[in-house]
Order: sequence, then structure tokens, then C-alpha cells
Amino acid sequence: HRASARALCDAFDIIKPGEVETEIVDLWTDYAPKPFNNFVKNYQYLAKRPLMWRSLYGFGRWGPFRRSSNEWTSWKCKKPFLECIAEKKPDLIISVHPLCQFVPLRALRKMKKENQTNIPFVTVVTDLASAHPTWFHKDVDMCFVPTEGLKKMAQQHGLKDEKIKVHGLPIRPDFWTSVSPEQREAIRKEFGLDPTAPAVLVVGGGDGVGGISKIAKAIGDALATPNPDGGQMVVVCGKNAEAKQELEEHDWRGIPVHVEGFTDRMSDLMAASDCIVTKAGPGTVTEAAIRGLPVMLSSYLPGQERGNVDYVVKGGFGAFNRKPEVIAETVKNWIEDDASRNKMSEIARTKGNPTATFEIAKDILDMLPAKSPSSSPPAASALSENTPEMETAL
Repeated sequence: HRASARALCDAFDIIKPGEVETEIVDLWTDYAPKPFNNFVKNYQYLAKRPLMWRSLYGFGRWGPFRRSSNEWTSWKCKKPFLECIAEKKPDLIISVHPLCQFVPLRALRKMKKENQTNIPFVTVVTDLASAHPTWFHKDVDMCFVPTEGLKKMAQQHGLKDEKIKVHGLPIRPDFWTSVSPEQREAIRKEFGLDPTAPAVLVVGGGDGVGGISKIAKAIGDALATPNPDGGQMVVVCGKNAEAKQELEEHDWRGIPVHVEGFTDRMSDLMAASDCIVTKAGPGTVTEAAIRGLPVMLSSYLPGQERGNVDYVVKGGFGAFNRKPEVIAETVKNWIEDDASRNKMSEIARTKGNPTATFEIAKDILDMLPAKSPSSSPPAASALSENTPEMETAL
């Protein structure tokens, strides 16, 4: 969520340099009272316990519970959210989190009744192929969704067609431009990779979760049998220092393996690779598609990431399995079958839109109210909740 907000802020700066002020605000943590200000910690706890998260996510989709929860949250949080809006004085608000529609919109409704303030409110959905109903509120001025599937969902929840736009998922600036064959070769050289051998990229996320050690070792064994010259591998362990050390010390039986910890070079690593193994996070799936990588999904968070599995598998540019041995065999087949891999790569590129961030940003900028020459630039403030988070451009 925060990455999407930052990407939009970067796009605003490029399209209208110096003309728009932006701010990302951690709304729930910084402004909500207890226990609501613990949403981030609670999410981080539950995300590591998929069964618990699935139960809560599913219960939250149930209409009666969702409505009662919204009313209780509004009763406790509307006043501090009003104070946030009054403090920031936004000209436009952009939400990038599902928990940040109902209460902020109710706060804005109150402001409009009391002093005729009319601040445009935009939702940028940062899930990919499946989403929680709380993303969609009929009172928003515009709702940007990444896929046609979520457009249908928005319509089912009462949004009119003229309030829905499909551009794609806002992604990091590193993915806004293509990579030439010469740049790909230079990146491979920088990371010590063979310039011609197919490369598998294994990603464990920022926290290095998802059984990355078992998956990487299984792929290494598959690539080493029977021909150890058939491929190479890059493993990104994130913040999992234990997995990084374990894989660095592992005997790869002649397979070239480069192990990374937390890195901000994902665009380069994807550009240097020929396929990717990852969990079904919307950002990684979209970025991999932009780079034309067949996607092997190893896990997903129940609820918002379940639809991403179908999006990849039924979309024809990847597969899903939790078992390291099956993952390894699938990836090995991709590495050995250039024609099949190239076909999936072509399909993947049709699923990723590298200009989506700019398209969304341009449409949002068109919604900003006009300012007189003597006034300060329009203010864009992102209300965010770190993970889950709400980003709002004011």
C-alpha cells in the first residue's frame, strides 16, 4: 500500500514538478484511538497465521458484521479523523487501503454539511484480482481498479460506471521503463550471473517468509540433475538473515547461485531473470508481469491474494503449488523449454501496464480544484496505515 502511495507521489512530481504538495499520513496509527491504532501490529501478527486471517477476513465480508463494525469504528474514530483532515487541509484525498473509505467519507460528509467544504475523495485499489468489499463505497468521486474483475466487483457494490477506471496497479518507478538486452547483460554481470544461462529468481518477500530455504534447495537439486549446466538461481531472502546464511553456506553442486538479503534492486533482478518463484502478492505479480516473467506461485494470503492465483494460472503465465519438489520440477521444465517459457513471457507482458501509475496520476491531477495564481500549490496528503495502510492524497 505504501509503495503504491509513494509511486503516485513520484508520478505527481514528474507530471507537475513543484506544482503539487503531497503527504503520506498514517491515519490509523497516528490519529485513531485505542484499540484501532494497533491495526498494523494486529495485521502483521495475523498475516503470519493464515488460518486466523482467513477467518477474520471472511467474517469481515459478511454484511451485518461489516455494517456494525463500520458504525462502531465511525463512532470512535470520526472525530480524530476530522481533526486530521482539518490539520492537513487537503485539496483532494486518495485512499489506498480498504479500511479507509467508510469513516473518512462520513467525516467529509459532516464537514460538507457544516461549512460547505467539498474535498474530492479518490480510491486507488491496490489489490489485484480479488478484494475485500470495504474497498468500494458509492460516495467516492472516483475509484481506480487494476483489473476488469475488480471493476465488476465495484459495480456490484453500487459504484456507477462513470466512477470506475481501469488502468492497472500503481507500481514503483523502477518498473516504469523497459530494460534493453544490453542493460540486462550488464545487470547479470554486476550480480555475477552467467550472461546466457536461464536464471530463476526466488523471492521470499520483505520478511523472507514462505519456506524460501526449502524451495531454493529443491530448485537447486532439480537444476543440478542430470545436467548442472542448465540454469542458475538468484534467491532474495528479505530480512530473513538465518535463511540467507543457510543458503550462502549450502552446497549447490555446481549450480551458480546468488543470495541476496533485503534489496531495493528487484527491478534489476527481475530484468536479469527468466522466471520467478514468489508468493501471490499483488505488487510482485504485477512487477513480474511487466518484466515478462513466468510466475510460479508458492503461497498466498487467504482473502485478498486468493484471486491472484487464478489471475496468474488461468491467465496463462504461471502456476501454483505449495510443495517445494513440485515447484522445482515446474521451474526446471520452464528453464528447459524455451518455447513454452517465451510464450508465457509474452502473455505476462500483456498483464502488466508499466504506465498505470502515470495514467492514474494524470486522472487524479485533473480532479484537483483550480488554484488562484497567488495561492499555494494544491496539497496531496496520503493517509496511510503502514501494513495494512491507507494512503490518501490530499
